[in-house]
Amino acid sequence: MKITDVEGIILKSPQLYTSPTGSEEASGVAYCFLIKVSTDEGITGWSDVETAPHVAASLIDAPATGSGMMEGIKSLVIGEDPFETERLWDKIYRGTVYYGRRGVAMQVLSGFDIACHDIIGKAVNRPVYKILGGAYRHEVRAYASTLFRPNPDDIKRACEYYLEKGFTAIKFGWGVFGEDRRRDIKLVEAARKTVGDNVDIMVDAGWKQNRSAYDAIDLLRQLEPYNIYWLEDFLHPECYEGYRRVKEAGVKTRIAAGEQEATGWGFRQLIQHGCIDVAQPDLSRCGGFTHARKILWEAEAAGIDVCPHAWLTDLLTAASLHMNAVLPRSLFLEYNVSSSPMLRDIIANPIKLEQSGMMKVPQGPGLGIEIDEKAVQKYRVN
Repeated sequence: MKITDVEGIILKSPQLYTSPTGSEEASGVAYCFLIKVSTDEGITGWSDVETAPHVAASLIDAPATGSGMMEGIKSLVIGEDPFETERLWDKIYRGTVYYGRRGVAMQVLSGFDIACHDIIGKAVNRPVYKILGGAYRHEVRAYASTLFRPNPDDIKRACEYYLEKGFTAIKFGWGVFGEDRRRDIKLVEAARKTVGDNVDIMVDAGWKQNRSAYDAIDLLRQLEPYNIYWLEDFLHPECYEGYRRVKEAGVKTRIAAGEQEATGWGFRQLIQHGCIDVAQPDLSRCGGFTHARKILWEAEAAGIDVCPHAWLTDLLTAASLHMNAVLPRSLFLEYNVSSSPMLRDIIANPIKLEQSGMMKVPQGPGLGIEIDEKAVQKYRVN
């Protein structure tokens, strides 16, 4: 089997990516990036990628330069065997090293790697989790991943909606959080009062607020009465020593981070120097399944948990379910509840939330997700 084409597909939502002004759901990303890898045997692999789509598309289609270090990604992989994921990962990493290593180049590499695993699963008629070594579980507890609402009453209404849907865990993040500390605490208090003690609440504080470690420690102390499951990504992504200082302050709440991190090397720094409790690799940004294996080992060696970040379409949801399936310990599946029809329509067999609050790991070949290519064309802009 040989790779014959790699396409970067940009989709545009009918709505902009804005924060809620009331209890309504956020629309989600304004643009979405898909990668389609085709082969000479008619098998295609897909991935979505959380990145800057227009930049990502340019990296795929850039021409070969002959240098071997600043190549277009398609030029590096045409004619290659998609089964050779480790070698291909290294070839792309080295071939993009002058403009890559992190950022968009790593994110495109991640999506390509996921698509190759999708191809492998389809070729051998097995789900991805079997390729990764086998499942410890076939369903994962999902949490509704959403943005903070602007006031306690809107938080209350949003929580009631997610409980009606069957979620047993909710994560609020970004939005207005971080603008006013007193309001921040009232928003979390409203969520806890609404859901009671048997539903888990997570908080994504957002690192763009430019907090110091002292600020973060103070925030965690004030949130302790509301028993949040974790506080996520509250410092600059490279502020490993800041995370360490927060952990060493003896805070009771779990510290989670990593959606902005990439590769096993990067996560080693975050885990060993940042002393986090929960690593959050995003498969579409950290290096795909090939480097997720290395990240899982770093976490296991350190005795910490892994909970994949996943805030895009059901392609990434499915990939994250497969990753959760092979974890020795699994906490949650992050499920993007944003309202954009673009994110829903392109999936022919969407993943469903069970009444128990769980989501089942897809059992079909590859990722187990089917793309509605007519819907892709509806939203496609390139």
